[in-house]
Amino acid sequence: MQLAEATRKRILYLLKINHMKPYDLSKAAGIALPTLSDFMKNDTKNLRMDTMLHICEGFKITLADFYSDSIFDDVISE
Repeated sequence: MQLAEATRKRILYLLKINHMKPYDLSKAAGIALPTLSDFMKNDTKNLRMDTMLHICEGFKITLADFYSDSIFDDVISE
């Protein structure tokens, strides 16, 4: 699985377990909803690392928590 796809799946999972919608995450993370929506729709292939940090802050987790999921074990380059 490619990194962007794994990241999308991880965000969707965290949205689900936190009972959040993308709008809720964009507000909690302080990022523009189109930034998140475009990535989730695969209109944008990658997110900047500072955006990922804000997303993690929106979920109240660290970057290490985000990426320490088995979904990232077999990630291949884009």
